[in-house]
Amino acid sequence: MTPGHVAYGMWAAFGLRISAERVTAWEHQEDAPTEDELAALAGALWCAPAELMGEPRTVREYRLARGTALTDVAMRVGMPAAQYREVERSGRWTGDERQAVALADALGMSLRARTELTGRRDRLVALLRSAAGSRWQGYVRPLRKLLPELSGERAEEVLELLNDEFHRRSFSSLSWIDTGSQTAQGSADAGRIFLDGIEEHFWAALDTGQRT
Repeated sequence: MTPGHVAYGMWAAFGLRISAERVTAWEHQEDAPTEDELAALAGALWCAPAELMGEPRTVREYRLARGTALTDVAMRVGMPAAQYREVERSGRWTGDERQAVALADALGMSLRARTELTGRRDRLVALLRSAAGSRWQGYVRPLRKLLPELSGERAEEVLELLNDEFHRRSFSSLSWIDTGSQTAQGSADAGRIFLDGIEEHFWAALDTGQRT
């Protein structure tokens, strides 16, 4: 199909008059269709909106990929439509934890995507860094409050794994025989590098249950 054919299909089936040049601009990623145009474009091409999009990066893109109306998502989340519309416009989540879980369920978000798009990422990283460097048992309940989808057993398993791995990397090259400053510094650097990547280690551990 040429851009002209696509534009005609959108007009014939959905009543949207789009120029062939506009379709070409979409193909070259020089412009982006509106919500109505995306739905019509998907219909003209006999595919789902998600097939025309890359990996969703915002709440709005997740909704468009699902082909769900804004008001329907707001209703499922339990949020006034005006408030939810502002969430999509600003990119700032203003709902509570229960609504965040409902949002992820409505839009098919992964736990990681929900954590990032509802503003929980920085809190998660701070919690994980503290749990890795101290007694992890005290962070099970805060982690489950932040990520209520996790069972208590799974939260314990992952936090213990991260704690063990941090200490293993920090102290593996230290010994009572060799206490040279170079060895000690290397161990400290290994522990710091692990903490710098703690978020990735957490998601990997959560996905696989294996040592990171």
